Amino acid sequence: MRRKSALNNGTAGAGEVTPDGVPPTSTAEGAARRSAVDEEQAFLDLATARHDRLTERLQVELSSEALDALERARQRMLRQQYEELRRAREGLVFGRLDGLDGTVRHVGRVGLRDDGEDGEPLLVDWRAPAARPFYTATAVDPQGQARRRHIRTTGAVVVGVDDEPLDGTTTAGLVGEGALLAALDQRRTGRMSTAISTLQREQDDIIRAKATGPLIVQGGPGTGKTVVALHRVAYLLFTHRKLADQAVLVLGPSPRFLQYIGQVLPALGETAVVSATCDTLLADVRVGRDESRILAEIKGRALWQPALESYVASLLPRPRELKLRWEGEFYVITAATVAQALASAMQERPYHRARAAFAEQLHHLLAEAVVEQREALMDKMEEGFEDILARVDSSMGHDRHSVRMSTGSDIDGLLSEEEIDHLRTRIAENATIARFIEAWWPTLDAETLLGDLLTDRTLLARFAPQLSPEEMAVVSAEVTPWASSDIPLLDAVADLLGEVDAPQPQGEFVAARARRQRGWVYGHVVVDEAQELSEMQWQMVLRRCPSRSITAVGDIDQAEAAHRHTSWAQAVQAVFGSRWTAAELTICYRTPREVMKLTEPVLQKAGSHNTPPLAVRSSGIAPWELTITPAGLADAAAQAVRQLQQRWQGGTVGVIAPADRVAELLAVLSDVPVLTATQAKGLEWDATLLIDPHGIAAEPRGWNGLYVALTRCTQELGQLILTQQS
Repeated sequence: MRRKSALNNGTAGAGEVTPDGVPPTSTAEGAARRSAVDEEQAFLDLATARHDRLTERLQVELSSEALDALERARQRMLRQQYEELRRAREGLVFGRLDGLDGTVRHVGRVGLRDDGEDGEPLLVDWRAPAARPFYTATAVDPQGQARRRHIRTTGAVVVGVDDEPLDGTTTAGLVGEGALLAALDQRRTGRMSTAISTLQREQDDIIRAKATGPLIVQGGPGTGKTVVALHRVAYLLFTHRKLADQAVLVLGPSPRFLQYIGQVLPALGETAVVSATCDTLLADVRVGRDESRILAEIKGRALWQPALESYVASLLPRPRELKLRWEGEFYVITAATVAQALASAMQERPYHRARAAFAEQLHHLLAEAVVEQREALMDKMEEGFEDILARVDSSMGHDRHSVRMSTGSDIDGLLSEEEIDHLRTRIAENATIARFIEAWWPTLDAETLLGDLLTDRTLLARFAPQLSPEEMAVVSAEVTPWASSDIPLLDAVADLLGEVDAPQPQGEFVAARARRQRGWVYGHVVVDEAQELSEMQWQMVLRRCPSRSITAVGDIDQAEAAHRHTSWAQAVQAVFGSRWTAAELTICYRTPREVMKLTEPVLQKAGSHNTPPLAVRSSGIAPWELTITPAGLADAAAQAVRQLQQRWQGGTVGVIAPADRVAELLAVLSDVPVLTATQAKGLEWDATLLIDPHGIAAEPRGWNGLYVALTRCTQELGQLILTQQS
């Protein structure tokens, strides 16, 4: 509702603490704080009561029985509304905008109106255009606003507010710095939470960007790439309602990462979302083998897409004369007729759909051949009968033309249209005809087909001539079980083959239907840690969103995958060409300045061409190092973890180590995650213990990995440096 405000007599920082973090001490400041909190508590009570009434009303409607398909569709819509409201109760209200004209808008998780169908807006949804100044207004560009207020709540209780004047009295760099840094200083829980109350302008610009083509977002550690990507999903689903009918696909780098972010979108009320990794996009295929980086790099190249297309095309039948048997008689379909039917069928893609189209045509052609042969036979019989009849007539002196002949299919032997349709049905259902078609145009299996190609160097030389003999030997040396780089190849083959019998979508929610169907086309795809995708994995993304409504976020300087890309242009050239838009996140909110200072030489050794993000906060804790011998690693790591856990009670501690040290550390560190740099990508902890940074740097693309490892903490970084002596 647009309300008038006295702006608390112009008091800034009228919250629980002053902007510099010092509790107010004067009586006037204390009174202003209490007044501000009381004012927002009254509004929160009002909004919560309205929220609860709406929730109860929806619950009553949902308890009724659905009568027909239209009613069931309405029930689904109501259930989605109910779930969004139910999840929005926690943190329902988090912001307020006071306009220069004296109007007031409160911003929250969902939009609410006053009671009544024509009630005025009570609470503005954070995704609505009216809420955008909450994220983008500054003192330099107030956008019609006099003040922004961040409201902090616990349950249904207001615990503090932070005010920011926007009328020209301050010139802050960060929007909502007090609220943002307070949120960043909170203990990590091991799960990502929403950030709708503390989004910054450059983040909001990307969240609300048009979804008309690929958007590639470069962002260093702690810039909020994942937060931006997930809130962009929520924004797009809110703004473009039809997207919910197609669902949104969120691709992450690992199951651990997906678990970490798993609560964000449900908390924002979004259910039309499928989360997966590239390895899990094929529901019936599992990765069962590790592979060398050399092999992964070879199989990730773009050359496989045209190679597989040519390979599958080579398996299509060639025109020739077909001889089919029906009810004891042979019927010939000429090569010219077969060629015409093949050309028509092959306009259908993929392979199995074309096969089905040809089979249907062949059923018609055979039926026509049967009818034509029967008609020809009847014509011959009739001619012979007429000759006999003429001789009889002549001997009897009768004119045969004076004899009236009976007609009709029961008399003349010709088939009616109904009988011809029945004949086609019988042919289509005939097992012998089906076996003939299967032998001539066989049903193919993607896994068998790909295995045949990868293990046959003759086929590889024919369809992938770009590979050297040495590379072909590497490819054909080991195939099954499938490795991670095989999944995009299998996906490509499966797409080229298509379903034999495409299943009809089942289930109530679109996400469940989309998850079950390999060929589902999504309304939008979000790719996190996108710098890790190979060219063939990008092809997987494009197949699932041919409209190219794609948001990819990542940091090219953190790339550890086997491919050789060092820029976004190299990474996406094979799929998008030059038709993509670049965006950048430049501010590091998570990693303290003390830690980011360590990254400059690491980035130089990683060959970075990017400016590292600007760290805007300090934890006040200098990174520390402890030099130990390899023999003392287990004890030293256990002791260091215990000390970090004591210092960060209620928060989280993570351990990052070289791959060859993980097993040793897991044996003594059972209560904290022990991960490689690659596994830690996208995660964060209050404190990080980094084991043997030189060992990480020595791994393939190790300087990129070390950059990842250094930047996972929000507060404290410790490093155990190993000496060379044992």
